[in-house]
Amino acid sequence: MSADAGPAKAAEEKLAGMSRARRIASLFMLHLPGTDEGALRSFVADTEPGGMIFMPDNIGASLTDVASLARAAREDEGFPPLIGIDQEGGRVRRIADDRFASAVTLRHRDPEETREAFAARSALLAEAGISVNFGVVADVTDDPGSFMNDRVLGTTAAEAAERVSAAITGESGRVFSTLKHFPGHGRTPGDSHSSIPETAVDLATWEETDAAPFRSGILAGADFVMMGHLRYSTVDDQPATLSRAWHSILRERLGFEGVIITDDMLMLGDSGVPEYRDAAENAVRALAAGATMLLYVLRGDPEQVRTDAARLVQAVSNAVDAGRLSIEHIDAAALTLLTLRARLARPRGIS
Repeated sequence: MSADAGPAKAAEEKLAGMSRARRIASLFMLHLPGTDEGALRSFVADTEPGGMIFMPDNIGASLTDVASLARAAREDEGFPPLIGIDQEGGRVRRIADDRFASAVTLRHRDPEETREAFAARSALLAEAGISVNFGVVADVTDDPGSFMNDRVLGTTAAEAAERVSAAITGESGRVFSTLKHFPGHGRTPGDSHSSIPETAVDLATWEETDAAPFRSGILAGADFVMMGHLRYSTVDDQPATLSRAWHSILRERLGFEGVIITDDMLMLGDSGVPEYRDAAENAVRALAAGATMLLYVLRGDPEQVRTDAARLVQAVSNAVDAGRLSIEHIDAAALTLLTLRARLARPRGIS
């Protein structure tokens, strides 16, 4: 029997007893602003998301505070929600106790130092109750003016691939690791927080260059790949998060079998492109493209972002009724995520 047979069986039994709405809710990783443990506990109980992401507004004064907030979200001891965070080190770090080397230093050093830094970083996160790190940047750029310049682990595909593999190995057994931002933000000028960065690079060139760090990270055992809101116009006129073509490339050409999670879906609405204004419609389109999990960094006022958790779940359910989404995809994605959550409940945790 495989090591994951227990969690997988438990996940199947859990799924069988869940309503459609609960199955859909489990595909979302959400955000609740603030450090109020009671509010977070109630939000998770009422909404039943598959995960919560901690942003700067969730981080208290100490590591103990973060761990306490994480515990508040994990009332379901059998299937605790995933707790995600962006902890790359350097400029992108939510927990200030992380003083380990970041990409801007590691890309000039032996890959073993990358493994050591990410092993230490992930141990810190595990101590804080974090289970998913959106921390391994697999993008490549040598452009000093790039938005990603100080976050990449290599300025060439080969350099990045070697260090990305080391980073994933370092995180193994401590947190679920994530490669981002597929298919590569380094190739696309601009910032996907406020636009849809675009490149006209062809697929053959991409496979020889930008694909390499993702491929090496997948071979090293990455658990998640984060889809970027990036348009590669020769492959698809839609950003990768909404592109069936890119999901297929990731699954079939790169052989990734883990969780495909979107970047924050509210960024699409912030791009200013009218087509992406409807946050709930974007959820439907991302799932139709092949996403496993949808990340929504919800803000304090639901009207500010024109959606909330209930609206998102209802939109996906309506899409199933309309034949736009298959219930089989919903169930398969929910089962994958429930299995990861069941692993968290074991005495030895992720390892």
